[in-house]
Amino acid sequence: MNIHWTALSTCLLLLATAPGCSGSVAGKVSLRADGTPEQEDCPQEAKKAMKYLQMFVGESAWVQLDANQTRVRPVTLYDGSIESVLEENLGLLEAPARLYGRVWTGGAQAVIRYYSAQPMNGSDPIPICAVARLGMGQLRKRPESKPGTALLDVPQAGVYVVDEFR
Repeated sequence: MNIHWTALSTCLLLLATAPGCSGSVAGKVSLRADGTPEQEDCPQEAKKAMKYLQMFVGESAWVQLDANQTRVRPVTLYDGSIESVLEENLGLLEAPARLYGRVWTGGAQAVIRYYSAQPMNGSDPIPICAVARLGMGQLRKRPESKPGTALLDVPQAGVYVVDEFR
């Protein structure tokens, strides 16, 4: 293991064990009338970790939305937890890291928020704040989506670093 990853692992271990650090679990999020999630703050521990990893607000990379349905068309997302696969480096976070978050399918399009990243080098999970986005309405649910699901035409999206969820 090189010095860079040793220092990174040590720093992340300190962040993950800091009092009040939630790690990879999102807090309870209120929902709007259409079933989409309300605004949510990004925890300070996640902001510190992202700054250290040079993951700045607005920075993006490609992600396979569901690790269990890579390159499947259409892809079916379900309300609840999701594991995505980072396809490109995001700051110092190297692909193919896993991103863990939550999906809401209540609105016209799927909403995906990421709260944790798991590097594939054996280090501990890293708290993050990121969202899946795709232009031209491509995260819009297909009309035949059943309640609690979102059928999407594309299995990939951009993942964008945020400082709060809106």
